[in-house]
Amino acid sequence: MTSAGETTGAVLLGEVLPIELMNTVTVDRGRTRDALADDAGASAWLRAIGDRLTTWTGLQADQFDEAAVRPVAGALRALRDALRRLAAEVTEDPRPPATAPDLARSEAITTLNALAEVWPQFVWAEGGRPAVAYRGSGTSARLAVQLIAYQAVELFAGPDRDRLRPCLAPNCLLFFVKNNPRREWCSPACGNRVRVARHYRRHHAADNA
Repeated sequence: MTSAGETTGAVLLGEVLPIELMNTVTVDRGRTRDALADDAGASAWLRAIGDRLTTWTGLQADQFDEAAVRPVAGALRALRDALRRLAAEVTEDPRPPATAPDLARSEAITTLNALAEVWPQFVWAEGGRPAVAYRGSGTSARLAVQLIAYQAVELFAGPDRDRLRPCLAPNCLLFFVKNNPRREWCSPACGNRVRVARHYRRHHAADNA
């Protein structure tokens, strides 16, 4: 797990971008923390994933300063809330909603589809290799949001949907793809917390016996 907490207030687990976006809501010392709570946070998060956006679109991290991101920060938060709502249904997540508790399934789908407006183009730079780059309408910041929405459609409609999991470790709000049969938690840190909690309960029960 790579922590981006120093700059974004979020963690980056190396999951696909839609899941990374879902995971911008965390618990810190018992309090829910939203890494996208303001425009500066949204800008910092997009810059933190800038290398992956470059891979898919050619966009550069320095294109996501606060002024550029401000017009789409609300759409980024709305997309995050929609994805968490859909992920909760797909995974039968027993945790209470961390964002937008009244968001209906139909509203989440509408939000996702409205933002997933990108299309592939064939690119072949001089001296480079043939590749696909995604394009969209509007600004670079909006293209970043659109790309994440597009990848979310592929996530929920593709094979990884059945491997999507909520992390049920104490005080965790994150999601992950179970890409290994033995994986049960979003990160080793959550696995350690679960083992410590189990150890405490066993010894506490033994002491009270």
